[in-house]
Amino acid sequence: MVEFNNQLLDSFSEINKAIYKLLKKEADQHGITVVQLKALYRISSSPNIGLGELSEKLRLTNSTVSGVIDRLVQHELVERVIPPENRRSVLIHLTDKGQELLEGIINEDSLIIKKIKYVMELPEEEIQHLMRLHRLVLSKLTIEEE
Repeated sequence: MVEFNNQLLDSFSEINKAIYKLLKKEADQHGITVVQLKALYRISSSPNIGLGELSEKLRLTNSTVSGVIDRLVQHELVERVIPPENRRSVLIHLTDKGQELLEGIINEDSLIIKKIKYVMELPEEEIQHLMRLHRLVLSKLTIEEE
């Protein structure tokens, strides 16, 4: 049983490592970090996102994400916008430069996009089965907040 548990955990670890390597290669080629790349992608897919929501989506603390955003602002890839209707909130937007960078990373020639396409060539029922298994495993591994 212990051997099976190790195989299962090793499998998840290897998949996670492979994805990270792909993301790191893309990020490195564009002079940003993996976390910055993930932040740019999340901001792009959720325009007008706030820091708290972005932190949740990235599964990082507000202070960590705030530092990431600071560096992205310095590189003119994102901007903080204070909406006139709620001066206490801050929304994060991609700049044109940030959008161009992201489009340069996420395109048909991108290694990570090519690799994801290979995975998506699996039969639909296999992908659906994999997603059901992922949700089941995640539900078993998740610690319930009290």
